[in-house]
Amino acid sequence: MQNLVYLLHVLGVVVWVGGMFFAYMALRPVAASVLEPPQRLTLWAGVFGKFFPWVWLSVALILATGLHLIAVFGGTSAPHYALAMLALGLVMMAIFGHVFFAPYKKLKGAVAAQDWKAGGAALGQIRQLIGINLILGLVTIAVVFVGRALG
Repeated sequence: MQNLVYLLHVLGVVVWVGGMFFAYMALRPVAASVLEPPQRLTLWAGVFGKFFPWVWLSVALILATGLHLIAVFGGTSAPHYALAMLALGLVMMAIFGHVFFAPYKKLKGAVAAQDWKAGGAALGQIRQLIGINLILGLVTIAVVFVGRALG
C-alpha cells in the first residue's frame, strides 16, 4: 500500500513539474519566436485548457498522498525535509490556484474577445508565476533528496 502512495505522489509531481518544465523551457520560446500574438495567445489558452485539468488532478494526488505520508512519518515530528516539502508544495498550490482563477481566466476572456493586448498581459503574468512555480518545484525535489541523504 505504501508503495502505491509513493507512486501516486511521484506521478503527480512528474506530471505537474515536468509539464511546467516543458511549457516554460521548450514550448514558450518556440511559440514566442514563430507565432504572432493572435496565434500564440490562442495556442496558450488551448494548451492551458488541456494541461490545467491534469494539474488539478496532480495537486489532489500530491496533497492527499503527501498528507498521508506526513501522518505516517509522525505528523509534526516528521523529518524536516518532509515538512519543508509540504510547505513548498502548499505555496505552489496557492500560486497555481491564483494562476487558474485570475490570469488564466483573463487570458481565456481576452482570446475570446480577440483583445490581444489584454491577452498578452495575462500570459505575461502566467509566465512569471509558472516560472516561480517551476523553480519551487525543482527546489522541492532537491530538498527531499538532500534531506533524505542527510538523514
